[in-house]
Parts: sequence; structure tokens; C-alpha cells
Amino acid sequence: MSHVEIQPPPGGVGDATALAAAIAAGELSCVEAMEVALAAAGADACGAVCHLDAGLGLAAAEVADRERRENPERFRARPFAGVPTLAKDLGGPFAGLPVRAGSHLFDHLADPGADSDLAVRYRQAGLCAFGLTTTPEVGLSLTSEPARGPLCRNPLAPALIAGGSSGGAAAAVTSGIVAIAHATDAGGSIRVPAACCGLVGLKATRGAMPSGPHFGNHLAGIASELAVCRSVRDLAAIFRALRGDTWGPYADPPILERHAARLRIGLLTDTGLAWPTAPERLQAVAEAGRSLEAAGHRLVPLAWPRLEASVRRSGAVFADIISANLAALADELKLDMHRAEPLTQAFAERGRALSGAGLWNSLSGAVHVSRDLWELFDDIDCLLAPMLASAPLPLGSFPMDHPDTELHLNRMAAFAPLAALANIAGHPALTLPFGHDPAGLPLPLQLIAPMGHEPTLLGLAARLEAEGRWIHPHPVAGFAG
Repeated sequence: MSHVEIQPPPGGVGDATALAAAIAAGELSCVEAMEVALAAAGADACGAVCHLDAGLGLAAAEVADRERRENPERFRARPFAGVPTLAKDLGGPFAGLPVRAGSHLFDHLADPGADSDLAVRYRQAGLCAFGLTTTPEVGLSLTSEPARGPLCRNPLAPALIAGGSSGGAAAAVTSGIVAIAHATDAGGSIRVPAACCGLVGLKATRGAMPSGPHFGNHLAGIASELAVCRSVRDLAAIFRALRGDTWGPYADPPILERHAARLRIGLLTDTGLAWPTAPERLQAVAEAGRSLEAAGHRLVPLAWPRLEASVRRSGAVFADIISANLAALADELKLDMHRAEPLTQAFAERGRALSGAGLWNSLSGAVHVSRDLWELFDDIDCLLAPMLASAPLPLGSFPMDHPDTELHLNRMAAFAPLAALANIAGHPALTLPFGHDPAGLPLPLQLIAPMGHEPTLLGLAARLEAEGRWIHPHPVAGFAG
């Protein structure tokens, strides 16, 4: 990605790269950066943080300060040296942080004694973890309102959802508790919260991100871990720091540099009658298309029927995979499912009722979705589409106190129609805000590219971000501007 020159985000309220530069310049120490992040987390009014460990965070910051004094060259080589961060209460794990997946189901499990491969790379990048962010129970919702608490609110509008399942991560970054946070995505769980909260998020190419050693977030290849960020340059840096040499279960995909000055941008400004997208959100997509066209790219209008079958099949495959996974996990860990929320219990029962042939048909369907998307990319280099069908919904819009799995799945599809497509197909997908609606809420875009073409997504996103249509309203804790 060296050919993509990515600038700081507009607005002067800072990102993780700026905070790392301030620490490296001696404007504040790693411990001081951690102290202000801990103070911000302690004053969290959004329910972003579900577990806080000040001792763990300060110990990591002290180690970073010692490296800065004793080995400044190695310290400066880390892109986010001394920058505080939060892990998600799902995925990972990070040693010392007791992942509970937003549920009482896992209260009896021992805390992780070692980092996952991804957590090791987070620390190698210089990030200092000090807590966990709120997620819905076992990641089953596009809002982060677990029964065990806390209820996560959108920092831009506290009566609205912050998204899910990485809602706590997005709320923490948007409110400025941290500048960057760990997140995971199996059906839009990085991109939907980022879209709700005015952030940048990426679901990487299948196989690009480490998921070992136990592949706990494997989910038949649909899940991926990365981060939610305040800027494209942060996203590019964390992607470079984490990707590659993943030790399975998939081959490392080549990350392909794209030097073409003229890309074919597939423009989707319709999501059909079943899942209509609000006009102002379609207008944002159209305006982004015109901006890219003005930069020399060629627009290729796409009709909804070109994608509808793949989108519908993606939703069905997603439902079967998460249901079967939950049923298997309950058996493997001997979970008392009576401790789970009613909808979680219903998804587990759905998984138990799924036959081997039924699951095989779903997995075969995923192959066809991937094939269909590859055929689409014979005609275009990147797909530009809406990320959300509407503004973030009111809290309580995705209740889990009922057993109707189809109702829940339909509600999620109506809110983010294309969210699961890239997960099922394995392709990279990125969201970023491109302006705001009359209420001041972000108008997010989604960009999807062929496998391995993250540089294409990051380059286009940087071009759109540079227009300055979205300004973060809250500064990062410890960053003076």
C-alpha cells in the first residue's frame, strides 16, 4: 500500500496515528496516555466498556515507556506505540481480559492465560489493552444491548443504537475513550457499528487475518477480526500490522497493489422493495460515485436484481452457520443454555434441528455466492453501495427476549441489507462516513472489492475521506488537537 498516500483525518480531533506521534515526540508518556484513557472509560456514559482493568493497562503502558527510554528505535518502529486500546468481549482473546461474549453462559470459564495470534500482533504494534467493549450476547445482534449489561448507546445520539456486534468498540472510539479498538465481523459486525458511529471499518479478505490458535472465531470462514478506526490512515496501518502469515486454516491471500488511475466503480443505488434504503443514504452513494468519477474513475450503474439473489442467499447461509456453531459450542463447553437470552436459546435449537445435509447445502450456497461475486468483478473493480438502509435505530429495535429467529434475521436484513454478502463470499469490504443527515448522523458508504484488493478499498476511501464531509465531534482522550 506504499503507493497510497493517506492524509490525517479532517477536523483536528485526532486519531491513533496522531496520538502515537504525540507520545513519540514526548508530549505525553505512555502512562499518561493510559491514565487519561482510563479516566475517560471511568466516565463512560455510553455503556461502551463492559470490563475495565486499570492495573493491566498501566502495566502495559509502563513497559512501553521503558522501551521508549531504553530502545527508542524499536519503540518508534511500532505504528501505535503506547496507544491505549480496548479488546472486544468476543473473539481474541487477550491475556488477562475475561471474554464473556456478552453472556452469563461463560461465567464459569477460566480467564484466558495467553494471547490469540491476533492479540500478539496488537501488542507488537504497540497497542496497550486495558479492558473489554460491550457486545450483544454471543454477537447475535446488530445492536449491543446484552441482558447482562451494559446497554451500549450511540455517542452521537444516546437514544439510538451504536450497532453490533462491535457496538461497544465503535462507541468507545467515537466518544474518544480510545482512538482505535479491536473488533470482529461475521455478518457486518465491524462495518455496521462503524457506520452507525461515523467510523471507518474493514472486513478483510478471508484468510488475511490470524484467527488461531484455537480458531474460536472461525465460523466456517465467514468471521474476521480487525478494528474500528477514526481514519483511513489508522485502518491502513493496523491492517498492515496484523495481516499475513496466519497459519491457517486458509492460505494467506496475496494483497494486490492496484496502480490503475481509472477503476470501474459499480454503483448500486437501489436495494429493492423488500429492504428499501432511505433516499438520503442512496444520495450519499450517488454523490460518492460522482466524486470518484471526477477523480478519473468510470461509473458502472448496477441494478438491484444483479445482486439480489446473492444477498438473499448470504443471509440464509449466515443464519445456518451461526446457528450450527452455537449448538456445537453449547455441547462442547457444556453450557447451561437456560442462562442465555431467549433468542440465543432459539438459535441454538435452530442449529440442533439443522441436518447435516442442510448445513452442507448452506456451505455449498456460500461457494455459489463467492462465484457470483467474482463474476460481478469481471465487469467492475469495486462495488460502491449503501452500508445501512436507515439512520441508526432506537434502542430496543432488536430485542432478544423472544424465540423468533426469522423475525430477528429479517429485522437485521432490513437495517443492513448487504452486510453479510462480503462475509459469505470472502471478499474485503470497507465502510466510511460520507457526510451527515439533517440530524447530524453519518451517511455511510460500503466499498467491496475482489479478494486481496484491500489497497484498492483503502485508496478509494482515502480519496473520499479527504473531502472532509464527516468531522468527528469528540476528540480522543489525551489528544490536544
